[in-house]
Amino acid sequence: MKGGKLLNVSHSMISSQDKKLTDAQLRQKWKTIDWHKVEKSVNKLQTRIAKAVLQNKWNLVKRLQHLLTHSYSAKLLAVRRVTQNKGKRTSGIDEEIWITPSSKMKAVLSLTGKGYKAKPLKRVFINKPGKNKKRPLGIPTMYDRAIQFLYALALEPIAETTSDLRSFGFRKHRSTKDACQQIFLCLSKKNSAQWVLEGDIKGCFDNINHQWLLTNIPIDKSIVSQFLKAGFIYKRHLNPTKAGTPQGGPISPILANMTLDGIEKLLMTNYPKCGKSSKVNFTRYADDFIVTANSEETAQEIRDMIIDFLKERGLEVSDDKTLITNINEGFDFLGWNFRKYNGKLLIKPSKKSIKRFTETISQTIRKGMAWSQDVLIAKLNPIVRGWTNYHNSVVSSEVFQILDHRIWEMLWRWAKRRHPNKSKDWIVNKYWKRSSSRRWNFRTEINGLQLPSNTRIYRHIPLKLQMNPVLDRDYFRERRNKLSSRNGHSI
Repeated sequence: MKGGKLLNVSHSMISSQDKKLTDAQLRQKWKTIDWHKVEKSVNKLQTRIAKAVLQNKWNLVKRLQHLLTHSYSAKLLAVRRVTQNKGKRTSGIDEEIWITPSSKMKAVLSLTGKGYKAKPLKRVFINKPGKNKKRPLGIPTMYDRAIQFLYALALEPIAETTSDLRSFGFRKHRSTKDACQQIFLCLSKKNSAQWVLEGDIKGCFDNINHQWLLTNIPIDKSIVSQFLKAGFIYKRHLNPTKAGTPQGGPISPILANMTLDGIEKLLMTNYPKCGKSSKVNFTRYADDFIVTANSEETAQEIRDMIIDFLKERGLEVSDDKTLITNINEGFDFLGWNFRKYNGKLLIKPSKKSIKRFTETISQTIRKGMAWSQDVLIAKLNPIVRGWTNYHNSVVSSEVFQILDHRIWEMLWRWAKRRHPNKSKDWIVNKYWKRSSSRRWNFRTEINGLQLPSNTRIYRHIPLKLQMNPVLDRDYFRERRNKLSSRNGHSI
């Protein structure tokens, strides 16, 4: 491919005139951006990068990455992502946030990797779900986040094209449900493997070896080095970062995935398929993984093999969380329990997940003692809907019925505390309505509580593992639409 053709796809560069625009002009420029055209332009370059990777043309990959990270469209998209996600109002150490259209446009015009120096991260600690422990989070400045997004756009097509097929976490159009279904396929048959290695990597994000990343990740080394070596500020003290990729940085999940990619290929090489099926199957979601095996001894061999693989990357497995289990005893993964009962594999919501959901509902109801019924319903429905939609593709009907009863008991106590001197009939008539299908409906004239048992159980739509989100956009668009229409909301 000639250099001239490459230059044709380099989108309109930022001119010196753009940098002299007034706030009003910048605001107008941002508001008139054709985002469909911007995304199409970035997608086109990402597709070319992925194709070049497949053809093993790494010099071309490098040139295309340079074009992408210097393109106007990619810079627009990077700033838009930073200012639309959950952390859009969370600043880094410089206390700067981009809220107005003019500030966003100014950010686009100033975005460059030339002479880039990352600022230290702001260290905060957030609660781990369902635990009393906290985990550290490093918050980059808005500018650093935008630069990370920009270079993530150039790295993503490589990561997606070279990744393990059965890696599902932090990847486009892949979900925990896809991982769940993959495990079902590996364990559900009568002659399936009976042993499972449950793997957990100790502090994955915090311990990845920097030198390994700089040697093996195909992206501008000076930029990646800035991301990795930025350090963090905690209690006004600057701390260096000697290992790891900071949790909270937009590019970190891609770097972590690329660090762990290769385990599947290693196992498939050492334990090839016999006939149509294999007893050794690997499934990973972020830094948690499971491997099936035909014996406890094989599972132990695989564990040692993975330990050696991780060591080179500065990582190690967590001894207390990495277990070898027989499928008849069952194991928990991603909020589900996988276990065979009389030879039949059943996947159900895990006890931990049920407990966490029950506690969240209980805390919300206790907090709502002074709320009106409408407000309480409005607070509870998203919690119920989110949890039940997560579990609507496994064996959940019985659990949903049990949770109906638990929620009814909590709401009855809520109503009794509000009206200690009223009769049971009075309370029932005030807060519950009868319908043709159900006697007890916690509802008002405006809104009603969505109970877990109202959720329909669906079989998850299978994912074609070979499909690449960069190269097979039509497939993923069609699959996304099917999932959205079936669940009745956007995925």
